[in-house]
Amino acid sequence: MHDIQRKAQDMQERIVRWRRALHAMPEVGFDTPGTERFIVEELQKMGVTELRHGDGKKGIVALIHGKKPGGVLGIRADYDALHMTEETGLPFAATNGNMHACGHDAHAAILLGTANLLLDCADELAGTVKLIFQPSEENGKGAPAMIKEGVLEDPKMDAVVGLHIGSLWKGLNSGEVGYKYGALMAAADWFKITFGGKGGHGATPHLTVDPLAMACQAVGLLQQIVSRETSPLDSAVVTVGTIQGGTMPNIIAPSCTIAGTVRCLSPEVRNHLETRIREICTDTARALRGSVAIEYTYGPPPLLNDRAVTDELRLAMERIVGAEKVREVEQPTMGGEDMAFFQEHVPGSFFFLPANFEDESRNFPHHHPKFDLNEDVFWIGAAVMARFALSRG
Repeated sequence: MHDIQRKAQDMQERIVRWRRALHAMPEVGFDTPGTERFIVEELQKMGVTELRHGDGKKGIVALIHGKKPGGVLGIRADYDALHMTEETGLPFAATNGNMHACGHDAHAAILLGTANLLLDCADELAGTVKLIFQPSEENGKGAPAMIKEGVLEDPKMDAVVGLHIGSLWKGLNSGEVGYKYGALMAAADWFKITFGGKGGHGATPHLTVDPLAMACQAVGLLQQIVSRETSPLDSAVVTVGTIQGGTMPNIIAPSCTIAGTVRCLSPEVRNHLETRIREICTDTARALRGSVAIEYTYGPPPLLNDRAVTDELRLAMERIVGAEKVREVEQPTMGGEDMAFFQEHVPGSFFFLPANFEDESRNFPHHHPKFDLNEDVFWIGAAVMARFALSRG
């Protein structure tokens, strides 16, 4: 079998160049025409001929066929950025008011590297690899849109893998690779709840129906869903991030809106949290003589790694970096990831590629305006995914 490790190391500089080019041109959501054009052109330069893309709106799908019979493996990378101003001072820093502050530029560059490796080793590849370049991960809409457009079919995938780079999971260092069985990332849902009442003068509250009082009661009760109704062994978060109501200290407003997010690691807990949020807010409004309007938005489900696929992936990791540098992620993160939508339908595994710097002063969290990556590890991601693809038969 081809020496994937050496080939990937030889490609390291190209992957870095791709990442820097993408980093300098960040685009947000589905509005990604420049990013899509760049990726499509690079794939075409490599010799990829089976390409489907949506002119910057629906992502990119590319097929690489092996010379041996086999199944269909999906490998996915996201490529959208965030609407925030970059403060890294890098020579390739973005200047358009957007920023790749989560590593998606590296994800796309690494998948380009994976494509190049697989094309070079097509005689050893069994079956087909479907490369999925996805926009709009940050708002959780990209994967559902691509699924609706048929990305899971034609040809139907047997398994799907992907990676997240950066510093999401502590305890792992650059040069290592992390895997986890089962829940790796949380479901991420959102709520917006508007309490209605009867406004009036702050000096005569008895003549009003106070929606701010409803909101305050509800916020306190919502915290008890986790503290008193959810097992301590089942991780869950209910966060109220905003309360908006009123314009003057002496006016009781006619409405008040609270909004927040809900995170958990199991479908059962997810259902319970939604049910109780709706019940608590409805009953609070009724008890205080008001009304309520509830908007509950589903984000990505829990990201659950399939054991069999993860076992195969772990072996590929060991062949690339050595068993001593392959580490099991100890705890999941409550961050969400729309890769989970793919893994709802197809057995899959999502793994972690640490990219922190030895100099701690250079390490900033994801979504920070100074976030950056240790580029030295990029080849590892491409090598692991290519080795995994070549090991399947």
